[in-house]
Order: sequence, then C-alpha cells, then structure tokens
Amino acid sequence: MSHLISDIILIGPVGTGKSTLGKLLAQNLGISQCSMDDVRLDYYQEINYDAELAQQIREEAGFEGIYRYWKPFEAYAVARLLSEHKNCVIDFGAGHSVFEDNELFQRVQRVLAPYENVVLILPSPNLEESIQILNERNGGIVSNGVDFNEHFVKHHSNHDLAKFVVYTNGKLPEETRDDILNMIKV
Repeated sequence: MSHLISDIILIGPVGTGKSTLGKLLAQNLGISQCSMDDVRLDYYQEINYDAELAQQIREEAGFEGIYRYWKPFEAYAVARLLSEHKNCVIDFGAGHSVFEDNELFQRVQRVLAPYENVVLILPSPNLEESIQILNERNGGIVSNGVDFNEHFVKHHSNHDLAKFVVYTNGKLPEETRDDILNMIKV
C-alpha cells in the first residue's frame, strides 16, 4: 500500500477565503501554513520567469494575457511547492488549480493524486450564486471579455482536482474550518 500524504491543500477562486482558512486550520492542527502566493515568484524564476515581459503582457493584454503567461509557471510551482513542504496546510493561488491546457492540467493532476485532502472552497453549491458572491467581494475580475470569477468557479479543473468541496456562504471562517476538519483524513 502506498503512503498517503495528509497535507491539506486548499484550492478555489479568488476571494473564497483560502488563506484565512489555511491559517485557521494550521493553528488548530499545530502545523505550519504555506501560501502559494507568498512563494510562487521564487519558483517561477527557477524556470526563467521574465518579470519585465510579464509587465509588458499585462499592459498590452490585461489580466487575461498575464493569466495565460503564468500557466506553465503555475504548473511548475505546484510541483515544486509540494516537493518542499510537508505536514502543513497549503493554500494555492486561484490560478494554480485551473488549467485550460490539458497537458498542464494532467501534470498537476498527477502531482496532486497522492494527496487525500484537496479541498475546493466555494461560497455556494449554486455556481451562479458563487459567482455573484465573489463579484460582490472582489468587484469582478473581467479582462478581454473573460469573467475570471465565472471561469474559476465553473472550470472543470477545480472540480476534478478536489477530493472535497466546502461551502462558506453564511458561515464564520471558524465554522468552515470545522467543516473541513470533519471531512478530511489526518
């Protein structure tokens, strides 16, 4: 029987509370927290991320352009972060679990396969309601005709990678933390 990894990995759209929940879970379990957003650029730079080019792309093509530029770096960062951090709570950036390119998606899917506790955080089981709640929280993220709240909520990647889904609407962060603790395997 293979060894199953008990780290907790939180995925989901921008503004769902992944970092807040990661902190609460880590405190409750007495383990460390690692936030992808805090370390991602270090990993990106290992494979020749070009910050000047990224800025140029963002200026010329908006968030949608930079989002596409980030994809290979995000897939690489997932593997690197998981290889370096064990026995902790990890919260991914929103894009680190959504891949339009099937090869990148499959790469991340293979890396996450041994992890039992991949938790998708969404506001509501009703996807349209989730999008509305996120738009209220973050003012909407639309670039070049792409609604990124809708994209992150509805894209198959998050749903296919998650082993559990937790809904936050109407709950205190501590209540959602407890929901996660009641679902996961430690």
